[in-house]
Amino acid sequence: MTTHGIGVTGHQTRPGIDWKWVAGRIRDQLTDRAPVGRAFSSLAAGSDQVFAEQALALGIPVTAIIPLPDYERCFKEKLDDYRSLLARCDQIVLDGAETDQEAFLEAGRQVVDNADVLLAIWDGKMAQGLGGTADVVEYALGRGREVIHINPVELTVRDINPAE
Repeated sequence: MTTHGIGVTGHQTRPGIDWKWVAGRIRDQLTDRAPVGRAFSSLAAGSDQVFAEQALALGIPVTAIIPLPDYERCFKEKLDDYRSLLARCDQIVLDGAETDQEAFLEAGRQVVDNADVLLAIWDGKMAQGLGGTADVVEYALGRGREVIHINPVELTVRDINPAE
């Protein structure tokens, strides 16, 4: 059975994350659900970029959901990686939000709306601002999406049932 789309939300940076472990778990999810029709990511540093790299390496086309037209100004690191990945992706650029945080939340919603499954790479804690991972997970569960919680701190992977 084809998984039509898989999206991602997750940490950009956080002390103690083993990004190689995260990349392996993402790859496991993508290969276990093969064939995957498309991957969706905002290409932020951290989780989004690692996810996009793994999807592209497996030959899965990636659509980049860009939160705002001048998104590059939001990068403190990994801007070159963002540009390199963006050149290999289809793009949807959003332009309707009044604030950056609203734009990030809308991009997260767009990822969810286009995906059957959401990979949530995060420690499970509340969002530190509007549009954080917890907000996107809550939205996904409300939309009945399957959410796979990849906890990069506890090194666990589990399904989050929308009925929970």
